Amino acid sequence: MIALAAALAQAVRTLRAAGVPDPAVDARALLAHAAGIPPDRLTLRLQDPLSEDANSHFAALIQRRTARTPVSHLIGHRLFWGRRFHVSPDVLDPRPETEILVMQALAAPFHRILDLGTGSGCILLSCLSDRPQATGVGADLSQAALIVAAQNTQALGLTARARLVRSDWFAEVQGRFDLIVSNPPYIAQSEMAALSPEVRHEPDLALTPGGDGLDAYRAIAKGAPTHLAPGGRLIVEIGPIQAAAVTALFSAAGLQNPRTFCDFDGRDRCVLAHMWAEPPP
Repeated sequence: MIALAAALAQAVRTLRAAGVPDPAVDARALLAHAAGIPPDRLTLRLQDPLSEDANSHFAALIQRRTARTPVSHLIGHRLFWGRRFHVSPDVLDPRPETEILVMQALAAPFHRILDLGTGSGCILLSCLSDRPQATGVGADLSQAALIVAAQNTQALGLTARARLVRSDWFAEVQGRFDLIVSNPPYIAQSEMAALSPEVRHEPDLALTPGGDGLDAYRAIAKGAPTHLAPGGRLIVEIGPIQAAAVTALFSAAGLQNPRTFCDFDGRDRCVLAHMWAEPPP
């Protein structure tokens, strides 16, 4: 029976030879999952024997990782905003950069939130978890994504405050909200071929609207004034070169004071705009 340390060393070599980025990080995460050990306890258990079943499972996971299946798809979850979210190939993998959007959402009070293109529900549910008096709606065109979001809603105990609806942007959404958030598909069709193999495991519907990558923002800008309460906020994630275009779309729709926020790498990441407190004369 092989020790965990030996299995880990072999897995790192295999992943490195396959050109997988961060092979040691990925191998550790997959070994902890296969062996049923909390990741933060793995180092303390490296001299333990790895059972035959766990070793077979680990080997299968490593083989799939060499084919560039994302680690989150292999272990079934991803950490986001300090919480564990179930993920699958039916949803966009929650990314640390999207936490910038959550940070901005939580920077001011809100009572009713709408998340357009909710996917796994990570934005909506993170915001509701940190605002116990708020309620919200998560909308997505993909029924498979809504199933994942429902699993996360139940796991986080938010079924009483979060409602999920199948909708093409605002089409099936009713009422007004004092906060609308979205991480929409924004990759231009011409950029798709250059995406990493891991990203290509995610659904195209969540990655690109086709064309110039701005169609989702056009739909959001068109519908937001009808669904934002007076003084309400709209916050969207953007691609790093889209700030000027998205800001112009929001201004043309009558939204006020659009501002851009950067991520921790200094790249444009979010645009925030406000609904007028009173209708313009």
